[in-house]
Amino acid sequence: MKRNNEAAKLSRYISDYLYDYAPNMLTDSKHTVKSYKDALTLYISYLESVGITPSFFTKECFERAQIEKWIRWLKEVRNCSPDTCNVRLASIRIFLGYIGSRDIGLIYLHQDAKTIKRQKCVKKKVSGLTRDAVAAMLSAPDLTTITGRRDLVFMIILYATAARLGELLSLKIGQIHITGQKKPYINIIGKGQKIRTLYLLPRAVAHIEKYIRDAHGMQADPEAYLFYSRVGGKYTMLTDTAIDKRLKMYAQKLHDKNPDVPLNCHAHQFRHGKASHWIEDGLNVLQISFLLGHAQLETTMVYLDISTEEKRKALATLESENDKKIDKKWKNSDGSLRAFCGLGK
Repeated sequence: MKRNNEAAKLSRYISDYLYDYAPNMLTDSKHTVKSYKDALTLYISYLESVGITPSFFTKECFERAQIEKWIRWLKEVRNCSPDTCNVRLASIRIFLGYIGSRDIGLIYLHQDAKTIKRQKCVKKKVSGLTRDAVAAMLSAPDLTTITGRRDLVFMIILYATAARLGELLSLKIGQIHITGQKKPYINIIGKGQKIRTLYLLPRAVAHIEKYIRDAHGMQADPEAYLFYSRVGGKYTMLTDTAIDKRLKMYAQKLHDKNPDVPLNCHAHQFRHGKASHWIEDGLNVLQISFLLGHAQLETTMVYLDISTEEKRKALATLESENDKKIDKKWKNSDGSLRAFCGLGK
């Protein structure tokens, strides 16, 4: 009975964490919440693979030795990269921090998990689009169709602002301030609900205004998404999968004629390319850090692979500027640990 009570408590913690605490207290990003869920699902899958059933689902399942075995399982059975293993480990640590805050008897799990060494990773330099590649991509959409005009406007704003994909997909009409403005701009809502203002050039404004008239009419609703789903309508956000498919379609058509356009082109390459071009155009790291929405200057330096000397200058500049609702499945139909924890099959 004691074991069953402990299993039910852990299962309840998982549900409360994923469907209440994480989306309301940790992040507004659906992608981040999904990452947390994926990590826990993989962890429970591993426990099932070594014979753990709901009857034996106890706090010992989350102790350091078991987590380290799970990481080896990720590498050897699922062929996960060191980077992926580190992301999964970070997610489990956050979850253990949560249950430790709810039960003093579980704090040790989080403390022990923090001592687990991260996997060694080869530093990968992010590769952004060249100016020629950006120009080629912007020339690819068929402007005789509304979808083509949407894709063009999407890429124009993506490159002009270097916004994150999620920030751009969540952009609503009310965040766009271009009509009658001396300095047209949009307000981007970034991580942590932080708002940053990004200005637009006249050419970009002309394309955006035309697209809004075509896709939203003369009286566009401020609450409608600028880029919306054709199936769900103007109040349903266009998915990242849908736009990623479009970008790759254009890249595959362009690659043979212009090798600068990568076959696996994705939205983040526009963001990184723009950041690199800002550096080439003379903007300092502090300005770029703000435009990218980075909370820490060091993030921008690593992101752009900035040299030690450039870091020193940037830090000197810094010093000179004054210093839902989901069913809780406690009773499962198939007897699996994943179903018991409400994580599905």
